[in-house]
Amino acid sequence: MCGIAIVVRGVRIELSKLSSVHSVPEPPFEQLKVSVEDVKAVLGQRGPDSVGEKTIHLQPNVAEESAALSVFEACQGTYKLEETTPLGELHFIGSTLQLRGTSPIRQPLVDSSGNILVYNGEVFGGIELSSYDNDTEVLFKSLEKAKALVPDVLSMIKGPWAIIYWQESSRTLWFGKDAFGRRSLLVHWPTVEDPRFLLSSVSPASSVTPGSDAEIGNSGHRFWEELPCGVYSISFGVSESGLCICGEVTKHEWRIPMWKKLIEWERKSVVPRPEDLSTSSLREEDNSVSTSSGLAQIVLVVLKESVRRRTSLHNIFQGEKEVVPVAVLFSGGLDSMILAALLDQCLDPKYEVDLLNVSFDGPNAPDRISAKAGIKELKKIAPLRRWKLVEIDADLSKLTFETKRVMSLINPADTYMDLNIGTALWLAARGDGWIYNESENQAVEEDNRRVNYKSDARILLVGAGADEQCAGYGRHRTKYRNGSWVALDQEMKLDMQRIWKRNLGRDDRCIADNGKEGRFPFLDEDVIKTLLDIPLWEIADLEQPSGKGDKKILRQVAKLLGLQEVAKMPKRAIQFGSRIARESNRKNFGSNRAANQASAGSVRFNAPSH
Repeated sequence: MCGIAIVVRGVRIELSKLSSVHSVPEPPFEQLKVSVEDVKAVLGQRGPDSVGEKTIHLQPNVAEESAALSVFEACQGTYKLEETTPLGELHFIGSTLQLRGTSPIRQPLVDSSGNILVYNGEVFGGIELSSYDNDTEVLFKSLEKAKALVPDVLSMIKGPWAIIYWQESSRTLWFGKDAFGRRSLLVHWPTVEDPRFLLSSVSPASSVTPGSDAEIGNSGHRFWEELPCGVYSISFGVSESGLCICGEVTKHEWRIPMWKKLIEWERKSVVPRPEDLSTSSLREEDNSVSTSSGLAQIVLVVLKESVRRRTSLHNIFQGEKEVVPVAVLFSGGLDSMILAALLDQCLDPKYEVDLLNVSFDGPNAPDRISAKAGIKELKKIAPLRRWKLVEIDADLSKLTFETKRVMSLINPADTYMDLNIGTALWLAARGDGWIYNESENQAVEEDNRRVNYKSDARILLVGAGADEQCAGYGRHRTKYRNGSWVALDQEMKLDMQRIWKRNLGRDDRCIADNGKEGRFPFLDEDVIKTLLDIPLWEIADLEQPSGKGDKKILRQVAKLLGLQEVAKMPKRAIQFGSRIARESNRKNFGSNRAANQASAGSVRFNAPSH
């Protein structure tokens, strides 16, 4: 997980080709207080191994009868331009949490041709690299060779990514993120208040004025917004007079048909015939593997490969010490149990696995109870693995600093639901909790000593995307009851097409702030395609009760893995399973009843004083 950013100033940027924003207004401008140092500081939390920066200056240069751009590199202040010379400045910032390669790297990367890259992502396919390669370095070489075909290269990448790339030969700035938005990239389009163009993985707290309407989201303007998924470019040129640097933002199409198909998220088989339902029911009643597991087996295979890509296909950069490499965000529920069981099949047996479980009600939270039951089931199917259940206990009333931090991280999201989920994720990713120090002579957990433990795992497997694709939310059941199969399909499609904006950017920022990388096996391209190819009635059967018909296909996968008990568990979201929603309701609304009457989850929180 890395942090990337760019600050572009002194350039008139035309936005007319983007329907969601307006052209930059005329000067003069009044700048807000978002400094490069602010951005560097918050990016450093995401990439603690190194933080670097690179600045280039663009100067209009009128030679003979044509205007051209000259590029000057900022050299630690040793080169000074005349104060009257109009300048465009591009300031790149990159922080690194290195997870691949045999030697350390430092971003931004700069090559001999003057190209500059800051990259936050993983290449899990599409571009060839060995298990010892650093994928950022390999991608950089591929982009240099591509010349004008940058969208072609980016379209080939399988895996999550966000990128900022300066192409020196064409004086073009490329930026964007993958088709599902699995990595955060925020944008500040130029405004009267701040005419700069900014991109950043995360928002510094200084992006808003403390206590203002902008901070609580009630004004017409927010400093940051989630950059929509896709590939963008700004080609820099000069005005007709040759005295002003300008650029126009263009959005490019994906160059590989697969992306269009996945983004459109069209399922061929939505409405079953009576005989389809009859056949499916017969398979459900017959628990024998030969008749009931065909489709589930296909899903299991692609899910296992997805976990393998994210945990063991490439060597994990360890630096000078070897630690537990992978942890699981663990509730003991269906999704996290499947991920843990598959991780056991993919990861070298010598490694321990941290199972990170957060609770705001000590041992009484539903997720803590199910996590303890879940680890017992995991030990039955994988007795040779050393599983560590990391119990992360929190008291919401005492999380003053942490709450303010998470408010900044989830920005531009600003509801209590976002804050509750973000806080739970941030605490889980931090991994600071307790484990039971077991000994061979102590088989009963209560007899073992509870000791403080902090997980150093840099990779965190998260079950994001499972509910959206397999009808795991309560609203899916409501849509099905009100409008049958077609309404259910449309609701799931809506969920997948907005997951980048509602979920993934927020989750990425909260997890990464701890110097950890969240990886989402259920959002692997092959997993998405496989689930789309399966008839909807085989994915879910919402005529069945909760804990059976919802996410039916994943419950069958769990049974194939030997997870019989978890296959029966109903869906429980992290804000409810950890009981942070209950504590938040009491703190901010006085009671759960008052919170429910106010629809607390969608209410925007008031900004705290700083």
